[in-house]
Amino acid sequence: MRENAVPVRIGNVLINALKGGVVPRVGLEYITVGRTHEIDAILHDIRLIEDGGASFRFVVGKYGSGKSFLLQTMRNYATAKGFAVVDADLSPERRFAGTKGQGLATYKELMQNLSTKAKMDGGALPLILEKWISNIQSKVKATSNLSGAAFDSEVEKNIFMVAGSLEGMINGFEFAKAIVIYWHAYIADDDIKKSQVLKWFRGEYTSRREAKAELGINFVINDETWYDFLKIFAAFLVYAGYNGLLIIIDELVNIYKIPNSITRLNNYEKLLTMYNDVLQGKAKHIGFLMGGTPQCIEDKYKGLFSYEALKSRLATGHFANLELKDLSAPIIYLPMLTQEEMYVLIEKLQDIHAQLYHYEPALKHEDFLYFLTVEYNRVGAQTHITPREIIRDFIELMNILYQNPAAKVGDILGSNSFEMAKGGLNDEEIHAEFQEFEI
Repeated sequence: MRENAVPVRIGNVLINALKGGVVPRVGLEYITVGRTHEIDAILHDIRLIEDGGASFRFVVGKYGSGKSFLLQTMRNYATAKGFAVVDADLSPERRFAGTKGQGLATYKELMQNLSTKAKMDGGALPLILEKWISNIQSKVKATSNLSGAAFDSEVEKNIFMVAGSLEGMINGFEFAKAIVIYWHAYIADDDIKKSQVLKWFRGEYTSRREAKAELGINFVINDETWYDFLKIFAAFLVYAGYNGLLIIIDELVNIYKIPNSITRLNNYEKLLTMYNDVLQGKAKHIGFLMGGTPQCIEDKYKGLFSYEALKSRLATGHFANLELKDLSAPIIYLPMLTQEEMYVLIEKLQDIHAQLYHYEPALKHEDFLYFLTVEYNRVGAQTHITPREIIRDFIELMNILYQNPAAKVGDILGSNSFEMAKGGLNDEEIHAEFQEFEI
């Protein structure tokens, strides 16, 4: 087995996801290249959240530039460092605000995808609540010699102390009541009541009457209150032993695409409220990463910058540029990966593909250069080609070579494919082009 072998399950997820043009949720550490400065900037934010602060960043890049990849990489890092992470992609049905429950739909998606180190694939809410109770029990056990009813009474006293500390937050009283109900259901081993509390936390009650009948809570999470509950939940997570809450929301372009200008501005107003909360210190132990394209941010008619209050807060100053970037600014712009970085990435992909299908990697330095030269010199590649397309093409090349052992790289790319890409070159010119890609 190779020294840094990728587990078969993860290798399979990586190859299949990347071939399908989507970002895998596991194994990203095996294929991460470049983005050193951008990652360092976000890691600084994560340390700030751990210390009780809050952060808000927009990660902006063209389609296929790797912004979703970076967001998922930070998701995996944060869970490994003891954070709870929620993530969701916006869509016509999921927004920050709407008249048909679109804000609540976003909250439901976030809670469904709630992940921790112990449960990376979402659905971690029951685990978090039981870890919180277990932590309090361990604390009582370590500081007293109580047992039986006296022990349970002391645990309950600590439960109520946590609940009391949350009551001062907006909608905190209802949140506190729910966690106390969960505690009573826990000690009574009442699975039905625990499920009802989980249902309430997930925003699945359709009316206050239903919640009142089942839990005695005359309140439900809705389009107006879902963000406040995320703030309360972030505070609660610290009591449960986590370092904070990281919220990742991708596909901001779906707000940009809203045809109704009033609805679109209502969403930008909600986003502004969240941004102001973080910057003004009204939120603690919470961080936001938002993914979008340059157009959905900068378009002066429909983008974020069409809302003057957001534009004045987010727009770049007079001195930063593509060469001299301010990575402490609220917007992190992602350039395309360099050709050298793409070379390193496809080398990694060959190794993973070979491990997955049990063969010795056969492509040489010249083969990688030939492939990249063809890719980068296609018509329009200078402005339109993305890492996503190159990765997809390379995995296809790997699959064909594996399935056709007698085939050569030149056979697959075509004996004249390079000439077509460059407009016709001889062998000496091809060799000269290869030199441009020397690492």
